Amino acid sequence: MAEVTLPDGSTVTISDGATARELAEQIGPGLARAAIAASIDGELVDLSTPITRDANTQIVTLSDDDGLETMRHSCAHVMAEAICSIWPDTKLVYGPTVEDGFYYDIDLDESIRPDDFERIERKMRDIVEADRPFVRKEMSRAEALEKLAADKYKIDNINRAVGDTISFYSHGDGFEDLCRGPHVPSTGKVGAFKIMSVAGAYWHGDPTQKMLQRVYGTAWPTKKELDDYLQRLAEAKKRDHRVLGRQLDLFSFNEAGPGFAFIHSRGMVVWNQIVDFLRDVNRGYGYVEIRTPIILNEELWHKSGHWDNYKENMYFSEIDGSGYAVKPMNCPGGCLVYKTRQHSYRELPMRVAEFGMVHRHEASGVMHGLFRVRQFTQDDAHIYCTPDQTESEIIGVIELIFEVYQAFGFEDFLIELSTKPIKHIGSDEIWEMATAALSGALKRKDIDYKVNEGDGAFYGPKIDFHVRDCLKRSWQLGTIQLDFSMPERFGLVYTDQDNTEKTPVMIHRAVLGSFERFIGILIEHYGGNLPLWLSPEQVRVLSISEKTNDYAQSVCGRLKQARLRCSCDISDEKINAKIAKAHGDKLPCMLVVGPKEAQSDTVNVRIRGVKENKTVGLDEFLRIAERQIADKEVDLTL
Repeated sequence: MAEVTLPDGSTVTISDGATARELAEQIGPGLARAAIAASIDGELVDLSTPITRDANTQIVTLSDDDGLETMRHSCAHVMAEAICSIWPDTKLVYGPTVEDGFYYDIDLDESIRPDDFERIERKMRDIVEADRPFVRKEMSRAEALEKLAADKYKIDNINRAVGDTISFYSHGDGFEDLCRGPHVPSTGKVGAFKIMSVAGAYWHGDPTQKMLQRVYGTAWPTKKELDDYLQRLAEAKKRDHRVLGRQLDLFSFNEAGPGFAFIHSRGMVVWNQIVDFLRDVNRGYGYVEIRTPIILNEELWHKSGHWDNYKENMYFSEIDGSGYAVKPMNCPGGCLVYKTRQHSYRELPMRVAEFGMVHRHEASGVMHGLFRVRQFTQDDAHIYCTPDQTESEIIGVIELIFEVYQAFGFEDFLIELSTKPIKHIGSDEIWEMATAALSGALKRKDIDYKVNEGDGAFYGPKIDFHVRDCLKRSWQLGTIQLDFSMPERFGLVYTDQDNTEKTPVMIHRAVLGSFERFIGILIEHYGGNLPLWLSPEQVRVLSISEKTNDYAQSVCGRLKQARLRCSCDISDEKINAKIAKAHGDKLPCMLVVGPKEAQSDTVNVRIRGVKENKTVGLDEFLRIAERQIADKEVDLTL
């Protein structure tokens, strides 16, 4: 007999060798119907897997993230069979899940086009309706290599696989593919799906290899969830920051500098509002600000570890016969500033901010508007502290990050703790100590978090902050990285109470990450309708006729004296046309003035998104606007 511990802490006794499906049936018929996979001591497995020992076990359903991913991966296999049945010469490469869906890379000389999607989907529906079981077959690595000796793609996959046992999955009609699994019990468990797009993709991203076709799909538990997702995509398309950026004259790109954004004057208004706000928050949390050079010599990057761990993402130059690199990160320069003088334990913690411009060599195929650029500015900071100050400093950064996000209207967060990657510097002992400090701070703040194994920075573990926008899309923004290695590499020290030299702990932190990327996220989150405090043009005064042009200009002058960003439309256009133009420019507020307003020193206020307009005294409007700008209110209200 085996004793199984369930997620709620309760235990169930099962016979030796009972499968996860039998465990689900023993727990209850409702769970058995919903079950699609299981987790045994943290390992995701098929329901047909026997439980041979006492174990922590969870029955996985579509309401679980692992269950949704399993279903999507199974849908990828269904799509692969459909494609192979339509184009028998298809060679399958690999088909992983991605956020909100999956893709399959295939080698096929005939191009798959959007017109083919419905044909593929019809075949997929036939396969799902047939409700064929997914069957796992295992063999040794040698047997698998012999079985697939003629398929270079699968041979490569086998050679990259971990362990001596190689698994295959079939689901009827002779279709079988190399796969580590798990899968849903049968094709009938695959939910609502849609083929989304097809694109070119090099094998392992290597441009010297043959161009493959990458077919993307999405799958959801129900048709309603699929329809909701497609609606969100349609809304996201309308909010595309690249389109709105041009429309609102915020930024542009030019072939003279691919991946390098040109920020226009209106975009710089948004940029500077963000910088001013962050500077104010930093001051409140005890930060000072520095600025370090963009280009530094190669020796520095060898010392920091970037040369060995980040070289492929860097730009290089030569000055006076010596090698230099354009900085991809700000931290080494910050270390050099720290070393310019001696430090005492009384000065620690030192909180040092830098709005630093960095450059990273991104492949041309991955660049995407402001979201992925080759030059960007980070709201960077480094904290130098003693080991016993580490946890409290991390807590302080967490509080700062939450304060900033809420000011921008983000309140839905996901926190991840990323641990030691394969490529790293520093001893295992240091990594364990650093990881414990981060997890300890999260626990003290009573913050739920997810562990992201192996995704830490090469110099230390990190906490990553993800926010959800109004379309429920997740964006990774802030990060807190704990580093015991770089201070040692740079010989950073402080004089401790016992008059001996000690090495400080270094905390790397960013709140928004890339300014460029964050502005792109803001544009899409608000659909270009930026809050009053961020908007490049906060108010536009509209005169009803030529008779009130002088009053309109007077109102605009008083707004400017109050430091509001405003303009005045005294053109010959009809008032409805002026209002329509202001709406198209996504202004937060319009002040319409006619003879009645001029006579009473009032303004007729039209607030974006509000049907009713209201006439108020100009001084009253100024008080309301100034207060709401100071409070960083998202929506202007009277």
